[in-house]
Amino acid sequence: MHFETTVAKAVETTGIGLHSGVPVHIRVTPAPVGTGLVFLRTDLSDFAIPALWQYVARVSYATSLMHQGVLISTTEHLLSTFYSLGIDNALIEIDNLEVPILDGSGLPFVHLIGSAGVRTQRRRRQYLSMRKPVSIEDRGKRISIEPANTFRLTCEIDFPHPLVGYQKLELEVTPQQYTEQIAAARTFGFEYELDQMRNMGLIRGATLESAVCFTRDGVLNPDGLRFKDECCRHKALDLIGDLALLGRPLLGHVIAERAGHAMHAALVAKIMSDPSLYETLTYDEVLLRDSAAVA
Repeated sequence: MHFETTVAKAVETTGIGLHSGVPVHIRVTPAPVGTGLVFLRTDLSDFAIPALWQYVARVSYATSLMHQGVLISTTEHLLSTFYSLGIDNALIEIDNLEVPILDGSGLPFVHLIGSAGVRTQRRRRQYLSMRKPVSIEDRGKRISIEPANTFRLTCEIDFPHPLVGYQKLELEVTPQQYTEQIAAARTFGFEYELDQMRNMGLIRGATLESAVCFTRDGVLNPDGLRFKDECCRHKALDLIGDLALLGRPLLGHVIAERAGHAMHAALVAKIMSDPSLYETLTYDEVLLRDSAAVA
């Protein structure tokens, strides 16, 4: 499927903001070709904030977007799902400042898109195809991207916890792979950090229904983990959500070694600030380029 898509009909859901703790309602509606993914603050006269790298405002414990002082927070889970399932154009109506956390994963958004259906549009999709490698390093952490004719991820994490430790995930990101291997992985945290985070004004809406919480040697959630390496899979989910801010489907191999939102955003900004690093091509043009290179 190499044409742009949108949702086939409007769908909606409600929930609580992970950090703000505020109730929030979102409604996703179809949008014309070339629209991209755009948030509309319905509580502020439908003020529009495009889901693009230029509008990144904060990237500490979540990725927030801001336009003319208007904020949308914790965008990564929703954008990760839309990007991975190939939704190019949609309007996301939201009546508060933070996307609802729901169960802490991308799975509720997969179900939301599933209930809406997907409509193919009459414009060929333009891909962002990497021409040169790019990397960013900072204090033992690294994120890089290499040219490739598919969207691939290699994600590594390392936490000093008996149920986490070193984990690595490698896969090609397709709608099926995302749904089966990544979407259900939940956001996570550690019990000993909770008081500090609350004192910072964070995780006011967090519960065991919306996040995994690790004790010193176990996990508080009664049902345990969904995957043995759920933490690494969720980091991959977050990474995809931040890469969605490129504004076009990516063709490249992203390698993240203990990276987080700030490094993801820095990589996206570095790519988009230098047009010599990438080409914008239809998939047919990618195939022609690759066949010419082989010949």
